[in-house]
Amino acid sequence: MKLYCLSNDLAKSCFVVSFKERLFMLDCGLTEQTVLNFLPLPLVQSSKLSTLPNYPPFLEIKECCGRTFIDSAPEFGTPSEKMVDFSEIDVIFISNYLNMLALPYITEGTDFKGTVYATEPTLQIGRFFLEELVEYIESAPKASSASFWKDMLNLLPPPLSDAYKPKNWKQIFTMKDVNNSVARVKIAGYDEKLDILGVLQATPVSSGFCLGSSNWVLTTSHEKICYVSGSSTLTTHPRPINQSALKHADVLIMTGLTQAPTVNPDTKLGELCINVAMTIRNNGSCLIPCYPSGVVYDLFECLTQNLENSGLANVPMFFITPVADSSLAYSNILAEWLSSAKQNKVYVPDDPFPHAFLLKNNKLKHYKHIYSEGFSTDFRQPCVVFCGHPSLRFGDAVHFIEMWGNNPNNSIIFTEPDFPYLQALAPYQPLAMKACYCPIETSLNFQQANKLIKDLKPGVLVIPEQYTKPHPSTPTLCIDQPQDKKVITFKCGEIIKLPLKRKMDRVYLSSELAQKIVPKEVVTGVNLSTITGILHVKDNVSHIVPCDEAEAAEITYKCPSREDLLKKVKYEYGNLDIELFMKKLQQDGITDARLERNTGGQGTSFTITIPSEDTVVKIEENSTHIVCGGKPSLRLKLRDFLMKCIQNF
Repeated sequence: MKLYCLSNDLAKSCFVVSFKERLFMLDCGLTEQTVLNFLPLPLVQSSKLSTLPNYPPFLEIKECCGRTFIDSAPEFGTPSEKMVDFSEIDVIFISNYLNMLALPYITEGTDFKGTVYATEPTLQIGRFFLEELVEYIESAPKASSASFWKDMLNLLPPPLSDAYKPKNWKQIFTMKDVNNSVARVKIAGYDEKLDILGVLQATPVSSGFCLGSSNWVLTTSHEKICYVSGSSTLTTHPRPINQSALKHADVLIMTGLTQAPTVNPDTKLGELCINVAMTIRNNGSCLIPCYPSGVVYDLFECLTQNLENSGLANVPMFFITPVADSSLAYSNILAEWLSSAKQNKVYVPDDPFPHAFLLKNNKLKHYKHIYSEGFSTDFRQPCVVFCGHPSLRFGDAVHFIEMWGNNPNNSIIFTEPDFPYLQALAPYQPLAMKACYCPIETSLNFQQANKLIKDLKPGVLVIPEQYTKPHPSTPTLCIDQPQDKKVITFKCGEIIKLPLKRKMDRVYLSSELAQKIVPKEVVTGVNLSTITGILHVKDNVSHIVPCDEAEAAEITYKCPSREDLLKKVKYEYGNLDIELFMKKLQQDGITDARLERNTGGQGTSFTITIPSEDTVVKIEENSTHIVCGGKPSLRLKLRDFLMKCIQNF
């Protein structure tokens, strides 16, 4: 069993596992941090961005406040396609909607013929994320596409000079690609046992991170592999994590830990509410860049209650995204995927999320774009605006920063930890509006991960190498490496062997054959019996059936007779004819073969060196070794030559 790490982003992971000659992909996360190297895409032409000076000698690189940016359509870091041929992937397992954004790059234009599995919320909300991403970038297209700078990284200043494999970056896919890739996804429910090509059984179990998020349990008759990604033990709106299903795994692969390990999400949520209230009291407006789903639902609930307690209940809130209608409506029909507290509201009946009440009472208004019908009429300040994209490189957030950036009474609050807020704001400097960083990250931190690992008791723990190193901000934060279990670490681009060797497999006996078994005790407590039948393997499931039953089923193949087998058997004897072997090499065009005779205590041996093929043949009294650095076909050819130089009967 091998594990391939295809992504350099620990929060948006992508792995491939090879097992029983099949390839299974675990998540296909998209690295979006690469867009921070590009200039924003304003909805209307920006005089500031259009007049930025070039960074000589690159016409496609612009300078702003000591930083360099690429003046081109943004590009994203995709899973490495050089390690694995995507057309050979058999199955893709998606753990949550944040880890499926690279799916169109994998399934479209690659001859991918496999199957994709995800829960229903992961599929639907993932579609919202993909559609939003495409619409944001297509609404403000760039005429140029920069690529020259990728060949001249050594001439550029940081962070461009430190970019990770920029030649693998790709521009956004099309809406057609999104629809085609999403159409390949098959829906799976929590705790549903899925038969995967007869090789293993896959079961998604709740991870507690977001709506529909799951950890995957892959089991065979004798092995258990658990993939834990994007999990949470906190009490939020998704269904709680299912820990019992993950216990006692032979191999536990863990990734997707928090990107803000030193902060408490509850504390940051309180800071956000305080900053919003202070901004409103100063007659300013507040911008919160966000995704179209996830933490934003909790922000609606907490912020509304806090504003009411502060006497600011009449302050309007706007939610602006191309998928606003779908996101808000869909979240209220997901009772089975919610926590028990949210489910109980559905059975009352009541709306599980308070934003349904806010929409009915016009306290929260949603629009697809700032130019949507009715927005200019309803818009008034001071207000709170939720819109994307959190990178501040495209979307409606770009317009609000340009509109509000010169007023110190306004503020922008970052809640998504995916993007360093100072880098996100860099192309807008100098900026007068206040910036607050309140990352609300609910995924496992290092302490919670260590406790979970201790409770799950896996045989082998597989984690990224970075998790074993102390965190820069707090040196004591890392994953413990207990002495009682094996820990394997990996880095991006590595292929590691997992200590999961197939020792046994399940074989089914037909009822007729099982009745004929007569066990005989050979040792106390040990019974043996011989079986004569035909081993029939189909879809990786093995059956042993009687010969007559196979004939009745009109199976076309026939068991070879003992005489037929003996006719094909040859027995070699005697010594190797070295001169004949060298002659055959000459006849085959291998003219640079050199023969060396070695005489020692072990008898006479020969070494034949072929420099042109980087090959050495060592012939000893009882063994022959071919050390071939060239093509596998050469090794087979040399083997055939050797067999022809030995007598046989």
